[in-house]
Amino acid sequence: MSLPDPQLQPEFYADVPLKRSLAWAIDLAVVLVLLLAGLVLTLFTGLFFMPLLFFAISVGYRTVMLARYGATLGMMLTALDWRGLDGRAPDPTTALAYSALHAGIWAFLPLQIVSIVMILISPHRQGLHDRILSVTILNKRAEG
Repeated sequence: MSLPDPQLQPEFYADVPLKRSLAWAIDLAVVLVLLLAGLVLTLFTGLFFMPLLFFAISVGYRTVMLARYGATLGMMLTALDWRGLDGRAPDPTTALAYSALHAGIWAFLPLQIVSIVMILISPHRQGLHDRILSVTILNKRAEG
């Protein structure tokens, strides 16, 4: 099993940057709802360490979703699929590393800018964390 070739099957990579942005916004909304629930459950003492709580919830949410379903809720709603460069679904350890790298890259604006540019110009639409872990996000194969 391998990934579709971007030259021979460009439909798998069409609109992926836009869909990734939309998926990210959906996932951010989910994480913010979970963060609010966490603040309420801690009787708002979580406000004292909110950045750490946000990081933990974000990494936890993405890790569980990617390890279990191969996509976050945002990716599911935008019909995106997370795959290794060999075409297979990555394992839970890769999901954790991916989630931690994703959060870490968002913490440093220059790295995020590099990642966005890489998504826009690379044939497999890979960001920095995708390239490091040899994974990519592409349009979901039509079931049928």
